[in-house]
Amino acid sequence: MSIEFGWWKKSDDGGKFQVLAAVHGANIEWTMHQGHHTSWLPHTPTDEDRARLVYEAEKRVPRRLITQKQFEEIKRLSENTGPGKISGRRITGLGPSYT
Repeated sequence: MSIEFGWWKKSDDGGKFQVLAAVHGANIEWTMHQGHHTSWLPHTPTDEDRARLVYEAEKRVPRRLITQKQFEEIKRLSENTGPGKISGRRITGLGPSYT
């Protein structure tokens, strides 16, 4: 499962920024950027962001864009705390060695 959820949010200083939650397998990567020509930066999600992710996922279930099982996994993963990088199940192993 590789799904992206995005929405715009207002900051305290009156500006707007876009939040992107990319769900891939058992991981969620939270990023944000302010404006179209800026880099995506890691984002530490708030409780409001996590609730919005569940809300956005819930809207996709009746339209059959995601399954009920995928929705339950997103709901479970959104309860995890963590920085704007990958949070969820730990990735083990070092993978291939290129040295």
